[in-house]
Amino acid sequence: MDRRRALRVLGLGGASAVALGSSSLLRAVASEGDRSWGYVGDDGPAAWGELAPEFKVCSLGQEQSPIDLHDPIRADLSAITFNYQPVPLRLINTGHTIQINVDAGNTIVLDDQTYTLRQFHFHHPSEHTVDGAAFPMELHLVHSNDNGELAVVGIFLTEGSENLTLAPVWRAMPTQKSEEIAVPNVQIDLDALLPRHCATFRYFGSLTTPPCSETVAWSVLQTPLEISTAQVDQFKAVFPLNARPVQAQHRRILLESR
Repeated sequence: MDRRRALRVLGLGGASAVALGSSSLLRAVASEGDRSWGYVGDDGPAAWGELAPEFKVCSLGQEQSPIDLHDPIRADLSAITFNYQPVPLRLINTGHTIQINVDAGNTIVLDDQTYTLRQFHFHHPSEHTVDGAAFPMELHLVHSNDNGELAVVGIFLTEGSENLTLAPVWRAMPTQKSEEIAVPNVQIDLDALLPRHCATFRYFGSLTTPPCSETVAWSVLQTPLEISTAQVDQFKAVFPLNARPVQAQHRRILLESR
């Protein structure tokens, strides 16, 4: 029995295993749409489920993300295989985050399923927490497979040395909502975004932005990457808060690789 089926049997699956159609997938990954939503005030996370009919799952769903990562079950999980290569820098200020769009050809293999990297983006502070503690930032690598299922790899960012891999992103970062900007003659080494040790927390959950679709296999790496205080402060100046609060785990199982 594979891990996805096993987790369904144990009560983790359900809506999280339902595939999105390709056009719906692209809308969900972008998670912008025409509806106004935000992180504070009347259109903040507590109100997302009431802002539009297609956002109802944000308040009614039982498999919402992010969650606090605590008391995981240790398991023999297959390692994620990353097949990444450098990509041209194409970035956009969506109004909710800084997002880097990625050309086709970069994939991961998770539980014998191949997922293609579509984009990556950032949250301040981290959306997931570990034993109740947040990190300064969190990076999300968003992948999809041919069935429209999503696999997101989360990487915590902790304050330390300047992150040279992300430095070109920070130099080109639009401070206002923008169209996509292609930065000439600049590439991002995707492999350099991965820590040396890729032990993970894994669970099934949702997008952390509206429409909060419960279609995501989450793999949150336990080892953080360093980013300088100046880099955190620069991002914070653009997005003082763009993290959804942690959601109830309910009956879901949280696994941890041995």
